[in-house]
Amino acid sequence: MWNKAIELSTKTHPGPVVHLSDSPRDEGKLLIGYENGTVVFWDLRSKRADLRAYYDEAIHSVAWHHEGKQFMCSHSDGSLTLWNLKSPNRPFQTTIPHGKIQRDGKKPESCKPILKVEYKTCKNSEPFVIFSGGLSYDKACRRPSLTIMHGKAITVLEMDHPIVDFLTLCETPYPNEFQEPYAVVVLLEKDLIVVDLTQSNFPIFENPYPIDIHESPVTCTEYFADCPPDLIPVLYSVGAKHKKQGYSNKEWPISGGAWNLGAQTYPEIIITGHADGSVKFWDASAITLQMLYKLKTSKVFEKQKVGEGKATAEIVEEDPFAVQMIYWCPESRIFCVAGVSAYVVVYRFSKHEVNTEIASLEVRLQYEVEDIITPEPEIIPPFPDASSQLPSLKSLSGSTNTVACEGTMKDSIPCLSVKTRPLRMPPGYQADLVIQLVWVDGEPPQQITSLAVNSAYGLVAFGNCNGLAVVDFMQKTVLLSMGTLDLYGSSDPYQRQPRSPRKSKQFAAGLTELSDSPVSLELERCKSPTSVKGSRKLSLPTDLKTDLDHVNGHCTSPTSQSCSSGKRLSSADVSKANRRGPGRPPFRKAQSAACMEISLPVTTEENRENSFSRSRSSSVSSIDRDSKEAITALYFMESFARKNDSAVSPCLWVGTGLGMVLILSLNLPASDDLRQSEPVMVSPSGTVLTLKGAVLTFACLDCMGTLTHPPYEVWRDPHSADDGEKTRKRKLVMHSPSSSQDMGDHQFAVICSEKQAKVFSLPSQTCLYVHNITETSFLLRADVVTLCNSVCLACFCANGHIMTLSLPSLRPLLDINYLPVTDMRIARTFCFTNEGQALYLSSPTEIQRLTYSQEMCDNLQDMLGDLFTPVETPEAQNRGFLKGLFGGSGQAFDREELFGEATAGKASRSLAQHIPGSGGIEGVRGAAGGVIGDLTRARIALDERGQKLGELDERTASMMASAEAFSKHAHEVMLKYKDKKWYQF
Repeated sequence: MWNKAIELSTKTHPGPVVHLSDSPRDEGKLLIGYENGTVVFWDLRSKRADLRAYYDEAIHSVAWHHEGKQFMCSHSDGSLTLWNLKSPNRPFQTTIPHGKIQRDGKKPESCKPILKVEYKTCKNSEPFVIFSGGLSYDKACRRPSLTIMHGKAITVLEMDHPIVDFLTLCETPYPNEFQEPYAVVVLLEKDLIVVDLTQSNFPIFENPYPIDIHESPVTCTEYFADCPPDLIPVLYSVGAKHKKQGYSNKEWPISGGAWNLGAQTYPEIIITGHADGSVKFWDASAITLQMLYKLKTSKVFEKQKVGEGKATAEIVEEDPFAVQMIYWCPESRIFCVAGVSAYVVVYRFSKHEVNTEIASLEVRLQYEVEDIITPEPEIIPPFPDASSQLPSLKSLSGSTNTVACEGTMKDSIPCLSVKTRPLRMPPGYQADLVIQLVWVDGEPPQQITSLAVNSAYGLVAFGNCNGLAVVDFMQKTVLLSMGTLDLYGSSDPYQRQPRSPRKSKQFAAGLTELSDSPVSLELERCKSPTSVKGSRKLSLPTDLKTDLDHVNGHCTSPTSQSCSSGKRLSSADVSKANRRGPGRPPFRKAQSAACMEISLPVTTEENRENSFSRSRSSSVSSIDRDSKEAITALYFMESFARKNDSAVSPCLWVGTGLGMVLILSLNLPASDDLRQSEPVMVSPSGTVLTLKGAVLTFACLDCMGTLTHPPYEVWRDPHSADDGEKTRKRKLVMHSPSSSQDMGDHQFAVICSEKQAKVFSLPSQTCLYVHNITETSFLLRADVVTLCNSVCLACFCANGHIMTLSLPSLRPLLDINYLPVTDMRIARTFCFTNEGQALYLSSPTEIQRLTYSQEMCDNLQDMLGDLFTPVETPEAQNRGFLKGLFGGSGQAFDREELFGEATAGKASRSLAQHIPGSGGIEGVRGAAGGVIGDLTRARIALDERGQKLGELDERTASMMASAEAFSKHAHEVMLKYKDKKWYQF
């Protein structure tokens, strides 16, 4: 009926309908706006147009005045037109809010289209005109904007993302009253904001919902379920003090809906690390997600000034403060962050603000084998103090135990500069120590691949593809800085014989030489046992190549100087190789999760035969080709370091990319009073265990199969004003194995690699159970979690399978093909937690939680909230007599009368309608049956109508008799008093 709406004589189509609304004054009148500039005011009762208006610019939106006598249109040239229903020939007001006024009096120049406009009136002030778009064309770089016109004041609010839609919140739901707007809800492509209209500077409301989780790209995640209940209130209290200024002082105006906590509620916290160096703590209890606290790790470093170049020898040009790994102890509140620029920051939690300097250490980790045959050295205990390490202790790998100090070698510089001036640290997490790896002989520090902290021991350990470092963050000293090869000592089952480099050779998988020098061929980096000669890379979209550099927190981007500096060179060739300089990136090779690029093996007979036969890796033909061994897993625990140990002692379990497990003994002071002064000794125990594939995780069970947690220190405020608390001794919580059994082993060690899981009995070091998890793929994540008062091993495989194994028996409990890894974001952010839950980033802006617990699934419906909550509709304003007489307020219109079932389907009298009939005997019978039914119903209706008419006749006769009796009595009264005077009554 478009031709009826715009006139029957019009031959061209008016274009799509861009606006449709009823009049605030009369619900029976409809305002139709067409894209070509035509506006029609249609009467639904009479089915005809009351008026038509035409404009030469395209219309994008229309808004009513609350009285229903005027309306405003927004157009494609950035103009606003105001129309009156009494004079529809032309608009009585035309404005271009952002158009430049011409000097010669001509029409202002056109602007960008105004996509939407809202016209809201106020009782005691000028009306609000709010619209999106309409900016001038001369500023092409202007961001999406929302303009608020209030009287003569025009305010432009620039947005970070394109505007999808906006809606004005008003005090009344009735369109025919003064609207009294108080807020504007703006939906952006990646955010939702609410603007406060009651204040002159139009501040935004603080959003209580986490719509900006992607404010900076998420680089890593950790998930903690059933954590201490006091953590969420504490983090919220310190996070509330860090809130930005400039927000509206009013509460969030959107209050619909309600949360249901469900039957099972326990504290859950999600931690996200971001590319800008920030770390966010989220409350994930039940199904809610609210940000508790934000920590900016980049504040401890000096910012690189523009034009300064590579003065600090950065290895990452973009996002040098990106968070790569996170380690958090909820009980002791120790928090540790490893950054992409090869640094580790240790944080302590305090409720008090302090001004202090940040302690920093620099560590050298180098892996280089020279062609000088030296006898196997004895294990030399490292010195506890940095000052005592000044004598250079050269080892087979060429790494040194010296800590780089100021004024040392030209290349012994860190990637970033730590601030040396005292810093004001607000309540919350405060930096206690910064540890940085430094350049060594022109080679950049390799990125950190594993991280572990223990508050009871006061130690932090981290490793990369060069070696392992252990730091005492209580005494601020480096305890161990050793190449991976040195950790074996005489226990290395495969003695690596130093040799001269062979000639340049083209390896499989398309390796290329990056230098024309014959000695510049770099050997392969540490590889997964799953990577074979005929390996094929996981097929991924090309736009995900940047994500390929990050799996399990490792990076192989060219700007990060890949871990490929390990060489077997003669002493004469060492100087030649060092001339290569840091500017030329070492060559890269596709590897698996242990070295951060995914490759899936091709099943061959050779692979089956040589899978793991007294060999560290099935992917290499000799140890020579795999000279570098990354540290992939670290774990502090009270355990048995050697076979003949009779009692547990502090240990550090080390897992490598070649499936080797080493145990380091920690010799701590006997009493807590000597902890700050006596040195801590770290030494290899000689114990070596083997698995197939890169080691991913460790855990410890007691003799009863109960999970044994590592010891921790009970949190106390390091900056408390209470002197008594300062001098109080540290309170340690130790989880020693059960001593109920005097004979036999007392502990189970659970070790999981990317290919298999093993359970060892300690101290005998007997392998009790072994389970080959996958043969054709590899694990991306494995965690030992508690579920239903028991313990299990949860695994996520690169082929998308989620598997759980019982502990300690390693029996398969679950194997579900859940999510094939088509995006490296999933592999980088997937993590398990207790109570059968896990999460990952399904997109850059969304966190996907999942559960593999039946109990959680049963209670999921109880946890879902209500989207809408019923509220009482406010009463409309009283309709005065004059307003009702002159039509000043809205008139109700029964839409059922027009659109209801009574008239539904009725054809217009002016149009012919074809009614198709059903052919055949069955159709005739059905039609006949339908007619008989209609006749029967009609007869019954006629009988009822006759009965009602009879009753009506009786009532009419009775009324007539009553009227005659009343007339008779009135006549008699008149005759009685006819001749009497007034004084005779």
